[in-house]
Amino acid sequence: MNHARPNQERRPEIPTRLLVHALVREDGTVDAGELYAVAGLLGMTDQQVRLCVKRLVTEGRFSQEGRGRKAVLRAVPDAATGAVAPDTDHVRYAYRQDRGLAPWDGTWHLFAFAIPEARRTDRDALRESLLHLGATPVQGGLYVAANPIADLVEAQARHLGVLDSVTFLTSTDLRIGDITDSRQLAARIWPLGEIAARYERLAASAATCADRLARGTDLSGVERLTLAVELAAEFSRAMTPDPLLPPELLPRPWPGSRARRLTQECWTALGALPTAQHAPTSLPRLFRLYSDAITAPDRQ
Repeated sequence: MNHARPNQERRPEIPTRLLVHALVREDGTVDAGELYAVAGLLGMTDQQVRLCVKRLVTEGRFSQEGRGRKAVLRAVPDAATGAVAPDTDHVRYAYRQDRGLAPWDGTWHLFAFAIPEARRTDRDALRESLLHLGATPVQGGLYVAANPIADLVEAQARHLGVLDSVTFLTSTDLRIGDITDSRQLAARIWPLGEIAARYERLAASAATCADRLARGTDLSGVERLTLAVELAAEFSRAMTPDPLLPPELLPRPWPGSRARRLTQECWTALGALPTAQHAPTSLPRLFRLYSDAITAPDRQ
């Protein structure tokens, strides 16, 4: 059973598999004792952890040395960064937008494709890439993005061998029915309400983290890790489906910029805690990845 803390309205739902990846250290290992301790604070049972570790080992994503809480898990190379790792370029661009360093030039970027059913797998892969890059369908095989992603789309289309089936175009004159206003178009095309709701959840999580830190810095290593994993999971949940529309196209105030600011403040505070309070000599790679993306957004 998952028990909430007295001053916490809501805790992020974190899959056990994601937690294991989040605790991978720089040397590619996971301390099982630390894993079980953090999992316990997140409301997970020992049985959940054991079954998850068994599946990850069976899948060949980790090897295991020792048993129980004294075991050490070792990630294979493709599992070392983990499912919770941020796309640093995506995150840095978001913070650049928040700082007014990436103004919109009024250009819409459109992509059209007609890939036959015989190549359905490639068609689906291209569609997923477009969505991941922030594009969204207008109708049929026509997608639109507000950011210049043509080079990335072309690279993926070339990789899939479908470049000849993709049309690239730009326009400063986009109209859907009678809608011509850019902000109204963005609200019509992208699910801004859903995106905003995820950022409200992130802001609440960051506020909880800030409250915990304000009540004292005497956090144990496990408590510090738990706060970091919770915050990182909620941050990824909000950022991953965000098309990062230019501020010129978003409602004001936009909860994304506030949530990212709160996250940055909390992550900086977590990183500033004395390392002596954290038992392991090697911190999880999660700390470096998110520090690179969140606390140094202008690094090129």
